[in-house]
Amino acid sequence: MSSSFPGFDLSLPRGALPGEDLLRASPSVGMPARWNDVVLPGSELVAVSADRKAPLALRIVATRPHGDGFRYDFEYWGLEPGAHDLRTLLQRRDGSSTADLPELRVEIRSVLVAEGAALPNAPRPAELPQLGGYGALLLAGGIVWVAGLVAILVVGRRRRAAESAGQPRVRSLAERLQPLVERAMRGELSREERAQLELSLVALWRRRLGLEESRPAEVIAQLKRHPEAGPLLVRLEEWLHRPDARGAGEIPALLAPYRELRADELDGPGGAR
Repeated sequence: MSSSFPGFDLSLPRGALPGEDLLRASPSVGMPARWNDVVLPGSELVAVSADRKAPLALRIVATRPHGDGFRYDFEYWGLEPGAHDLRTLLQRRDGSSTADLPELRVEIRSVLVAEGAALPNAPRPAELPQLGGYGALLLAGGIVWVAGLVAILVVGRRRRAAESAGQPRVRSLAERLQPLVERAMRGELSREERAQLELSLVALWRRRLGLEESRPAEVIAQLKRHPEAGPLLVRLEEWLHRPDARGAGEIPALLAPYRELRADELDGPGGAR
């Protein structure tokens, strides 16, 4: 094995078999090392995704067929000193067993000082100082900041509520349509009123669905099939021939697509004013 990392003796003869003088390849903790041309039997191997806390990480740099097995180039990092087995980080791509693999032992060196070397004395236990001075100033400043933020939010909410109270509420299109729809249900709309209502609804949905360039006959047929525009248009046509005062329960569902629209949206090109 050869290494491209200067300062470390990680050499191992190319083509060395697993278990052959592997302790010579001993990088220090956290340093990457390469082990090239490792011939292993069986189907293709892939690296297992190691946990962040695992003592060793492995990456397969290259894989080449070799007889009944494969030839691999490995790169690995040790996060804990000691001897490790690369087999624990390998699995078959086809899911078969890896029990036939030989030991793939590597050694990771520690960068700590040798046992028995002089170490600094442990600090003596002592009581923590009481909070005061700069810490107390920071605490007081934090309390003032939070209080100011709460005051700003409360004042802003009250101001918005006061502004809203002084403005007239904008009617929805559903509110504007409801009395007309109720009269149509009871058969109380004249032909002119019903025609104007239908024309306004067709013009509204024609604008909203981008159908201005389509022919009127195609537009009406398409709107009657539309899940939002169709129900009210179809019922208006039915109520023209068969008024049904018992259909009041249908009105909320028929007007549901118009509750989020402004009342003046009906007053577009072709709509009633």
